[in-house]
Amino acid sequence: MLPLLTADQIRKADAATIANEPISSLDLMERASKAFVDRFMQHFPEKNRGITIYCCTGNNGGDGLAIAHLLDQYWYQPLTVVIARYGKKSSPDFDVNFERIQSSGIAYVELQPGADIPEDDNAIIIDALLGTGLNKPLAGDYAKLVNHLNQLNKTVVAVDVPTGLFTDGEMPEDATVLKANLVITFQQPKLTFLLPESGLHMYAWEAVNIGLYEGFISSLNSPYHFIEEQDIRRMLKPRPRFSNKGTFGHALIIAGQPETMGAALLSASACTHAGAGLTTACIPGSGLTALNASHPEVMAIVRDGKKLPDIAWDKFNVVAIGPGLGKEEDAVDLLKMLFKNFCKPVVIDADALNLLSADATLLKHIPADSIITPHMKEFDRLFGEHKTWWARIQTAIAKSSELKINILLKNSYTIIATPQGKIYFNSTSNSAMATGGMGDVLTGIIAALLAQKYTPEQSCIIGAYVHGLAGDELALPDKMMVVLPGTLIKQLPYTLAGLMAK
Repeated sequence: MLPLLTADQIRKADAATIANEPISSLDLMERASKAFVDRFMQHFPEKNRGITIYCCTGNNGGDGLAIAHLLDQYWYQPLTVVIARYGKKSSPDFDVNFERIQSSGIAYVELQPGADIPEDDNAIIIDALLGTGLNKPLAGDYAKLVNHLNQLNKTVVAVDVPTGLFTDGEMPEDATVLKANLVITFQQPKLTFLLPESGLHMYAWEAVNIGLYEGFISSLNSPYHFIEEQDIRRMLKPRPRFSNKGTFGHALIIAGQPETMGAALLSASACTHAGAGLTTACIPGSGLTALNASHPEVMAIVRDGKKLPDIAWDKFNVVAIGPGLGKEEDAVDLLKMLFKNFCKPVVIDADALNLLSADATLLKHIPADSIITPHMKEFDRLFGEHKTWWARIQTAIAKSSELKINILLKNSYTIIATPQGKIYFNSTSNSAMATGGMGDVLTGIIAALLAQKYTPEQSCIIGAYVHGLAGDELALPDKMMVVLPGTLIKQLPYTLAGLMAK
């Protein structure tokens, strides 16, 4: 897993790299700037569009000056540097790079407090004003400059982090941020990039390796991690030759009402396609024909009106409950019956989550190590309103520990909180997957993984990644603009096989 760092930890990692390698801070700045420019040139190979680099006088500004010097050597023209001297201090590395700019003949302008901002005829802005250390909203000349640049409608590429965006922690909703088309960030994504609020201020990010001391980064034991393909490949277990349906477990999906059988069918189908040896769906009698016609491989337990079904709970390795279940009294009784009779981890989604939010006392009866899979609104109904996603993460950490459950909070970068206090950000998925029923599919995938004896933590991590990757494979350029849940389900075996083959 790729550890994700707070702003304070990033500063410590820089210092540890300088001390351990050893390398001077100026040379590390040069290395970072070279990595930035290499990636920038891949995106912007045309060298005559015109670039303006905006810098303050700290180390982020020093990066900007070093970038300007490199771009000049690669014949990017016209090239202008604008230095916002709004503070009285400058960093030593900034000063050295400023001397290089002066001696190189690169055009530059210095902005003093209160001064008018010059016109800018260049097509591209490189934002090297303020970096990861910002912990309060922009004000005064800084806010004025950023607001001005936001109105110019130019292509903006940010160095490490957009000016005004906090690296971590809660940021005011009305904070002033320089909006970036692309952020080229150093070493690893910043925590804030993975939260929906960042979408207001940046379109895309890419991380470039600058050779920070990875041993020190690992020693920090960050609770935050970014899931990568290599992690999934290490977790996946090959299906042995001498195996049978019993080898891969038996999953029960309690779902559906007469009007919402689609959710039950999607969840049960995803469970079979993700590898469960046996799948049984507990559904209303009116849905039996649809189940038999569409998924003959799925067995059924029929629910007859208000009468609770007779379930042999010991037959099942895992139970998932909720998709299309409804919120009537019989659904509540089913949930209570599950908690009373099944002590293994369960997967709780959709309407079952709404039942929990309506009766918070039920939360304490969820079997240990179970998995709940709320989206934002379901999460807030369970645990109270939140103004920011950072606040939701802190609540998820607290509640997963308190209730001894895993919380999978659906998001573009789905967030997984474990009872051990770990937070994992999933790295797959795309906007083509934003269709009804995708959550039902994810529930079925996670149930299948639990049936195959993956741990609850592994089931969350693998399930979220594979679900998103199948969508990514279908939504590749020139393929699908919209990925439907049923199409994604059929892709699952190929996605899993591809990961195992690697």
